[in-house]
Amino acid sequence: MTLAIEIIAWLVALTWLWKATDAAFGLPRIPNLLLPEHNIAPAGSPSITVIVPARNEAADIAATLHSLLAQDYPNLQIIAVDDRSTDRTGAIIDTIASQHPDKLRAFHVTELPPGWLGKTHAMALAARQAPTDYLLFTDADVLFRSDAIRRSLGHAVATSADHLVTIPTTLIHRWDEAAILGFFQIFALWGARPWRVADPKPKRDALGIGAFNLLSRSAYIQTGGFESLRMEIIEDLALARRIKHAGLVQRVAFGRGLVSLHWASGIDGLVSVMTKNLFSAFRFSIWLALLGCLWLLVFCVVPAAGLFFTPTRSPAIFTFAAVVWAYWLMSRHSRISTWNALFFPFGALVFVFTLLRSTLITLKRGGVIWRGTFYPLAELRKNAAPLF
Repeated sequence: MTLAIEIIAWLVALTWLWKATDAAFGLPRIPNLLLPEHNIAPAGSPSITVIVPARNEAADIAATLHSLLAQDYPNLQIIAVDDRSTDRTGAIIDTIASQHPDKLRAFHVTELPPGWLGKTHAMALAARQAPTDYLLFTDADVLFRSDAIRRSLGHAVATSADHLVTIPTTLIHRWDEAAILGFFQIFALWGARPWRVADPKPKRDALGIGAFNLLSRSAYIQTGGFESLRMEIIEDLALARRIKHAGLVQRVAFGRGLVSLHWASGIDGLVSVMTKNLFSAFRFSIWLALLGCLWLLVFCVVPAAGLFFTPTRSPAIFTFAAVVWAYWLMSRHSRISTWNALFFPFGALVFVFTLLRSTLITLKRGGVIWRGTFYPLAELRKNAAPLF
C-alpha cells in the first residue's frame, strides 16, 4: 500500500514538472503587446465597435466607458447595452452617450425574448447594429489603457487573426483574492495551453475571455455569432471553441495593464461569482464535476499532506517546486506574486468547495438564476456546447 501511494505521488510530481516545463517553453512564444514593435497603428485603419453589455453595473460602467472613450485609436465606436438593469446603469449610460454622441450609442433591453440568456442576447443585439470590420466584446467592469485597442487591433491585423484575446490583468485588493486567483491562473493552464491557441490542430486549446474577445466581423458571422450560443453561460469560451473548430485563425497576447479588471472583493465575492457559472464549465455533468474535484484533491491538495509523510516527502517537494516555477512564470505577466504559491492547496480547496456548491445549488434549484432570470437545467443541458 505504501509503495502504491509513493508511486502515485511520483506520478503527480512528474506530471506537474511536465506542465511547468511545457509552460516555460510555451509562454515566451506568446507576444507581449507592451514591446515597442507593437506600438503601431493597425494597417488600413479598420473600423471597430466595442460592445459592452451591462446589467446592474452602476458602480463600474462609467469608468469602463470613459476608458474606452479615451482610446487613442480614432476609427472606433462603442455600443453599451443596458440589459434590464434595476439600478442606475441605464441612466449612467444615457448621460455619457449624450456627452459623446459621435462615439457612444446606448441600447436598452426591457424584455428578454424566450430562449436567450440576457448577456448573449445583449451582445447579439449590439452586433447586428455594428457593421464594422471588427467587433470587441468586453464586460462592464473592465478598464482599458489608452493604447489597448490600438495595440491589440494592430497585432490582430498584422497576424491576420480572426480572433484575438488580450489576456487581462487582474487587479488584486486583498491577500485572499491573490491566493484564489493565483491558483486559478495555474489551474487554467490544464484547461487550455495559451501558447497552443495559434496552432490549428489541438482543438482543445481554444481561449476566450469575456473581458477581451476581439473578432473580425466575417469570423463572427461565419461561426453564427451569439445567435448560435443563445443559452451558453460561458459564452466567451464557447465562441472561441467554435472559431477554433471552424479552422479560423486565433491569437492570444499578453499586455500587462492594457486591460484590467477586479473580479470580486475577497473570498466571499469570488466564491459567489464562481458559483454562478462553475458547474456550467463542466457542462452540467455531475460526474465530470466530481471527477474534477477528485483531480483537484489528488494533484493540488494531497501533495501538501505528503510533505509530512516520509515515503511521499520527496515527490511532494518536487511537486511544489514545479508549482512554484509555474507561479513564477505567470507572475511575469500578471500582478500575482510567486509567494502566493504558498496558498496553492488553500486555493484548490476553495475551488473544490465552490464547484460542489455550484453543483448542489444548481441541482437543488433545478436550474440557474442568471442576470435575474431563471433558466431550467434541462434547457441549459440541451443547449450546452461540447466540452472540447
